[in-house]
Amino acid sequence: MPSPTQRALARVPDRLRPFLVRHRRLVKFLLVGSGCFVLTTVVDVELKFTVLEHKPVVALTVATVIGTVVSYVLNRRWAFRAAGRQREVLMFVLVSAVAIAVNDVPLVVSRYLLDLREPYVEPFRQEVADFLSGMVVGTFAAMLFRYWAMRRWVFAPPAGRTPAEPAPAPTTAPPEPGYAAPEMPRDVP
Repeated sequence: MPSPTQRALARVPDRLRPFLVRHRRLVKFLLVGSGCFVLTTVVDVELKFTVLEHKPVVALTVATVIGTVVSYVLNRRWAFRAAGRQREVLMFVLVSAVAIAVNDVPLVVSRYLLDLREPYVEPFRQEVADFLSGMVVGTFAAMLFRYWAMRRWVFAPPAGRTPAEPAPAPTTAPPEPGYAAPEMPRDVP
């Protein structure tokens, strides 16, 4: 029986399939990030219009923390397929703390340096500015930082293995035949 990935790849045009297989880690990272972006947006909007109405930066920070925890679990188990190590969790927390700050900076600039908030602008313009600065610009900048930092520090190869050295041979059964190639070592782009 084909895996969900193989079934999804079967629906992709033939000319795109090799590209997606070759860059599967990036594709998985982007899929996880897209889902977490939607989750973060929903939580942010809910918080901004209920309990944190006058604290948009706190609402975005809480929403980003929730999305980050979900992102960690999905990236670790699916996109980067890493075994949990204590160092990995610590590095993830550190990278995520910096990424959350990176995510918040555009909203802080928009709200408090450019004064794109009530009473200086109308409510609709404030919400558009908040969404564009916090959710679009902030998330994009944090995504670039996270991808680079996770590959570099969080889900990096174990200390005894150099990036040029191949991964040890898997001890599990060979993959089922289909469209998806077996998982490549983590250090191959």
